[in-house]
Amino acid sequence: MNAPANNLCIVDDDEAVRRSLGLLLLSRGYAVQTFASGEAFLADADLHRAGCVVLDLRMDGISGLQVLDALRAQDSPMVVIFLSGHGDIPIAIEAVQNGAFDWLEKPCNDERLLETIARALQKAGEIATRRQARKSAQALWAKLTPRETQVARLVAEGKPNKQIALELAPLEQRTVETHRAHVFAKLGLANSHQLDRFLREHGL
Repeated sequence: MNAPANNLCIVDDDEAVRRSLGLLLLSRGYAVQTFASGEAFLADADLHRAGCVVLDLRMDGISGLQVLDALRAQDSPMVVIFLSGHGDIPIAIEAVQNGAFDWLEKPCNDERLLETIARALQKAGEIATRRQARKSAQALWAKLTPRETQVARLVAEGKPNKQIALELAPLEQRTVETHRAHVFAKLGLANSHQLDRFLREHGL
């Protein structure tokens, strides 16, 4: 089972709901943590590892929406599925528009719950992959010298060596060629198109 599937949480102040959902998910091979409040979840869960949280909208203490806001404020990779009562459906839909993955109405169908969690964990895995790729890209980018980063950005714009030398004057064209070669070698890229995509994909 992949890493996100090992970070699956249920947050609900109803003990019966926590027990029934926990047993269902455990029976399907998931590693599950349950929390009786949003405060306990935020204090004790691993919020900086990709995973999924099945979160009640209305609870004693802070609400599910406040928990979602806290996760967003921490840039947590946790994917949120809301559990809502019938009267909370408009709020749940708004929550999805504000970043939650999906919502399920109480009492929720077991198969729909399992299917939704499976999709949420797949998204969590994608988030983890993207973040790891960005972290690796940032590490490679940090290996460039300040002058190499200047040259790299201009190369990514498709500018020829002669023009780059003029823009970064006093800099000889041969020196630009050397910096260009170093950039491609350090980043493991072959051409300016790959470099442009590298910068865009990783927000550099």
